[in-house]
Amino acid sequence: MMPDEEIWHYATGIADNFFALGLFLSPIPTFRRITKNKSTEQFSGLPYIFALLNCLICTWYGLPFVSRNNILVTTVNGTGAIFQLFYISLYIVYSQKEARVKMVVLLSLVMAIFISIVLVTYEFMKQPLRKVFVGSLSVISLVSMFASPLSIIKLVIETHSVEYMPFYLSLSTLLMSVSFFTYGFLGQDPFVYVPNGIGSVLGIIQLGLYFYYRNNRRRRQAVQPLLSSTA
Repeated sequence: MMPDEEIWHYATGIADNFFALGLFLSPIPTFRRITKNKSTEQFSGLPYIFALLNCLICTWYGLPFVSRNNILVTTVNGTGAIFQLFYISLYIVYSQKEARVKMVVLLSLVMAIFISIVLVTYEFMKQPLRKVFVGSLSVISLVSMFASPLSIIKLVIETHSVEYMPFYLSLSTLLMSVSFFTYGFLGQDPFVYVPNGIGSVLGIIQLGLYFYYRNNRRRRQAVQPLLSSTA
């Protein structure tokens, strides 16, 4: 039989996958609006670029020849990478020319970085250096992903509106961050629990701002749109 700690570690990994699915599905209302209006308006595509890079690196990190007992990290992030590619594709289709070119360049850069990481770490590094190197990169990418909504937080504070900060995205981010923090802590893996601890704090801040400013949303929409479309 598995020790109780190992059972809880595995159970939180299953929960991670469940909460992550909610996170991956949360942008659907945003992209339904984008496809309906045929414009990305003031929505930023950077969070999806950061999320893709993070998912790719973490997928690599979770594989057995990089880190042990982290296969659930690979399953959740592999699924996430597929979702992010889909959202990025839609963003490219409906964005203006300048934003479209920028996103294509960023997407190409992300894929080039990931392929380079895989080749270098697999061919020229052995354990434990491989785990430390890829784990450090995963921490950087996770922190960057969690930091990317800071511009949206600034917009919320400046406009007193949460129109461009979807509630379910913030909630799903918080739930997944807390779950992964627990998973990493039980697995004694600082490359997992440290960045997700930071993500948990940022998730709490986003939800706090949402509940503080949510009542302003209807008032602003009744008078005029929050921001004019860039289309």
